[in-house]
Amino acid sequence: MYKQKFVAIALLSGLCNLAWTTDTLEPSRATMPGKLSASLNDQMVDLSLTDAVFLGLRDNRAIRSAFLQRVAQKFDLRVAEDQFTPKLVLAGRSLIGSNQDDRYRTSEVSPTTTLLTELGTRVSLSWTNRINQTDRSGRYQSNGLTFTIIQPLLRDAGPEVTTAPVRLARLGEQANRLSLKATISQTVTQIAVAYRELLRAQEQLRIARDALARSQQLMEVNKALIAAGRMAEFEIVQTEADAATQELGVEEAANHLDASRRGLLRLLAFDLNTPVRASDALGAKRVDLNVAQALRIALENQPEYLMQLISSEQAAINLRVAKNQRLWDVSLVGGASQLRDKVFGDQISNLDRQWDKYAGIQFNIPIGDLRPRQNEIRAEVDVKDKAIRLAEMKQLTERDVGDSVRDVGTRWRQYEIAQRARELSLRKLEIERDKLKVGRSSNFQVLSFETDLRNAENAQLNALIAYLNAQTLLDEKLGMTLESWDIALND
Repeated sequence: MYKQKFVAIALLSGLCNLAWTTDTLEPSRATMPGKLSASLNDQMVDLSLTDAVFLGLRDNRAIRSAFLQRVAQKFDLRVAEDQFTPKLVLAGRSLIGSNQDDRYRTSEVSPTTTLLTELGTRVSLSWTNRINQTDRSGRYQSNGLTFTIIQPLLRDAGPEVTTAPVRLARLGEQANRLSLKATISQTVTQIAVAYRELLRAQEQLRIARDALARSQQLMEVNKALIAAGRMAEFEIVQTEADAATQELGVEEAANHLDASRRGLLRLLAFDLNTPVRASDALGAKRVDLNVAQALRIALENQPEYLMQLISSEQAAINLRVAKNQRLWDVSLVGGASQLRDKVFGDQISNLDRQWDKYAGIQFNIPIGDLRPRQNEIRAEVDVKDKAIRLAEMKQLTERDVGDSVRDVGTRWRQYEIAQRARELSLRKLEIERDKLKVGRSSNFQVLSFETDLRNAENAQLNALIAYLNAQTLLDEKLGMTLESWDIALND
């Protein structure tokens, strides 16, 4: 009968171990709707910003590492929540030995089951089977069942203290999810900024090439005027010098384009030699958002602020536990055991049964030990420190959100001004070029206006990129990056 019970327990334990060991480490992945529109087999890959974010969610190393960490973090929560399920420990040994009187063989098996309840009650049930076989004295067998129960009355008593590790683990899980959200948000922001930097570099190269083409056209006009005797020959030197400067600008823009391309490819975890081109058209729409509305959104969604809230709640739980640990260790105890001995020798079997039952109270009162008070003081300090940090984080959030909202408004106004400045610079240059053709302007004046146009085009481009990046950074400050891109964590 006992052997059948032991076999059943062993099989159950083996199945449980098999269930744990067959778990595979398969981290989740964040996803977004739609599919990749770029063909990665083309000689030159036209990449949209949506494609870049899609690829980043799939291959970016920081995101993959964060999801991999979530495998261990979620298992930590599983272990913490398993605190109140029965635990089985199977112990045993088999020995062969000898002494001055005899040789012996000893076998022992002892499965023990323990259970902790949310009230702090500790229940233990164990069964022991021991067999001792000697060459001269015969065979001796002993088996017995032991049951104990301990109910704390002060220290470690009650669900508030007993369930504290589980509540701390669940709060930690919430913080881990917020950390994952923050990592993905920051990475998506970095990808968007890097993509726009590639767009900027492409546009700067186009502006530089257009400026070079206009300089070469002006050189042709100069040659025609010199041939017609309407311009001194030495004045073409100014145009030639300007053309050389524009060639230098084209080379610098091409080098910056290559660096920007590599920066984006690194974030996407692609081969740095992959030829990619940002295909999105540059454009922007005005976004209106008042500071009060933005702050409300941030306090509900900003991961860093929410993690600080969770940290304050964890500190409060640790303080309650530390206060409890200063109480006396007083518990009700009870138990029962049955022991049966069998002695086999000379064809005679002796059977001896023993019963033992007890109930009472036990206590453990430390005197002169300052460590419990030390832990309580540390917990109290931590609670107050977390309150200070929460107030600081809230103020930082208010500042960052306010600055981001105002920055978006300022960048839009700068973009509108830059647009007007470019249009006026272009018109001014066209008029001056027409005047040059009829001899009413100088080469120096046209070249000066060419410089003004290049500066105005670059200023408009920079203002547009700055406005788009300000919108992206505002989303991150509000904790709304994933919602803006419709990204699902799948965690």
